[in-house]
Amino acid sequence: MFWNNLVMATNYFIEIAVELTVLFIGITFLVGLIQEYVPDETIKKALGGRHKVIGSVLGAGFGALTPFCSCSTIPLLLGMLNAGVPFAAAMAFLFSSPLLNPVIISLFIILLGWRVAALYFVIVFVATILIGLLLDKLGFSSHVKPAAVMRSCCDSQQATDTKSRIQRSTGFAMNLFRQLMPYLLIGASIGAFIHGFVPTEIISRLAGPNNPLAVPVAAVVGIPIYIRAETMIPIGLALTEKGMSLGAILALIIGGAGASIPELTLLSAIFKRKLLAAFVVTVFSIAVLVGYLVNLIVL
Repeated sequence: MFWNNLVMATNYFIEIAVELTVLFIGITFLVGLIQEYVPDETIKKALGGRHKVIGSVLGAGFGALTPFCSCSTIPLLLGMLNAGVPFAAAMAFLFSSPLLNPVIISLFIILLGWRVAALYFVIVFVATILIGLLLDKLGFSSHVKPAAVMRSCCDSQQATDTKSRIQRSTGFAMNLFRQLMPYLLIGASIGAFIHGFVPTEIISRLAGPNNPLAVPVAAVVGIPIYIRAETMIPIGLALTEKGMSLGAILALIIGGAGASIPELTLLSAIFKRKLLAAFVVTVFSIAVLVGYLVNLIVL
């Protein structure tokens, strides 16, 4: 049994580590290209410039349109910070991208129907905007590590031919990957251990329908589990058939999609502890709110 679990965990680690590496480098490279071809002022203007509310709405909307997992949003977040995008808009994007992407919404439609999915979308969309503005108002923008914000090119006189732009974008992607690779591997290792050695029966029992604290427990359990939303669709349906409450399932999914350990380990290289803690509390609160709300609607 131990060796089977070890093999399962090892395979999972390799799969996740390779997937995250490819996604991270690929998306960071694209961000680097965007920085090469699109002036910072254009990006800032597109996301509202000085108008924080408009920028936050656009940031949340952009996040809702990106079919990325939580870890894949981080290179884009860094690109926004590099471009000087208002902090509120960047945070609205960070929260909305993993929680409102098309895959998550499809999952909600499959499990609960379009009415509940629409309600979820509206609640979370508004929440991400308000949370971004609130964190900005409370001064959390000062809790972004200065070293995390870098430019793919610092000299406006650099060559602007296509080859040079691609070379600088590649260097930007690889440098950022080397900076964050230890955090990525640590998160993948923890996720692999949980995947291989923590029985699913324990999760089901802790978040079962007879537990009045099933929703917050599920949200907490979901955070250390890195499972893509596509994988959670059949798992969620199976758990529903076994009697697990829909609210607990959704809290589990939101916790995992919004604040997985691989994402948190990456964010710890960007955010100071206070901002990282605020991020976790926010995702947990959204998971619990949606979970209890869905249970009330279903019951």
